Amino acid sequence: MNPVEQDILSRKEEITSEVNGVFKLNMKITNWDVPEADDAFASKMIIDIMQEALDSLKAKLDAGEFKDY
Repeated sequence: MNPVEQDILSRKEEITSEVNGVFKLNMKITNWDVPEADDAFASKMIIDIMQEALDSLKAKLDAGEFKDY
């Protein structure tokens, strides 16, 4: 395993926790703004938006935008 793999894998739980934190924060904001919100619907929308953001990052990666980050 190369040093980059070792570094990133050592932070896997932290990265996962941060992603979950972004989701939970947005759910809290939705519930503050719309107390009667349908949480299942809100969850799906937030996850869809997060997936769009990940897909955009992946497209940038595939286009070579992160070679010299």
